[in-house]
Amino acid sequence: MVTFKSKGEIAKMRAAGDVIVRIFELCERIVKPGVSTGEVDAQVDTLIRDSGNRASFKGYMGYPASICASVNEEVVHGIPSERVLRDGDLLTVDVGVIHQGWHADAARSYAVGALNTERTELAQATADGLDAGINACQVGHRLSHIARAVEAEGRRRQYGVVEQYVGHGIGTALHEEPQVPNLVTPALLRNDMVLRPGLVIAIEPMFNLGTAETRTKSDGWTVVTKDGRCSAHFEDTVAITDDGPEVLTRRNAKDRIWNVTPRSTS
Repeated sequence: MVTFKSKGEIAKMRAAGDVIVRIFELCERIVKPGVSTGEVDAQVDTLIRDSGNRASFKGYMGYPASICASVNEEVVHGIPSERVLRDGDLLTVDVGVIHQGWHADAARSYAVGALNTERTELAQATADGLDAGINACQVGHRLSHIARAVEAEGRRRQYGVVEQYVGHGIGTALHEEPQVPNLVTPALLRNDMVLRPGLVIAIEPMFNLGTAETRTKSDGWTVVTKDGRCSAHFEDTVAITDDGPEVLTRRNAKDRIWNVTPRSTS
């Protein structure tokens, strides 16, 4: 069932999003070679608890951490661990926060040290795909407008556009209806709802350097590319309003979420 949020409810989701903004600012400072993904998770967990809020992911269907930390070929749901980040890695931090019962959810990919051109361009394209999807969030448009905008950015650069994992509605539950795919499919077109004020969705493109196909590792959570090539993932929580999309997980809707100069080698 699709639910529509009041202005007061969206304000609570914005407060959760403000905590996520602070988390991403923290990650910009601490993500570097030599740091483990477990250390990143621990610092994020402390920030969330100190803010008086709760992590959306911790305990969700048994998930053990406050963030998903996906490195290189890991597409989504990487579990933080003692794994130490190395120069040239691409780390995606996906995180959700609950404020007064309302969720916000977002993800950013981070360059660890000096990133090569191939991975830099992949991350930039994925960030551009997210921005294109957000720009399509206009009253009267349909879900397919979002999917088509995201897909176009990936196809234009010949990346694998992940189909199996999609964006979603969000509110008092982390995952609500509708599903928000990153490409146009016959199933989407059969259930292509019109965007109305009060709908809040998480848009989250995932682009791969190679195949779009994925597999899940034996831990039951970590999803990796089937060919072992790198993946990038960006996500924001967005409210549909009469005045256009309101991004609840950025300080400013026009904030750049990827601004990295590649190293010379590719």
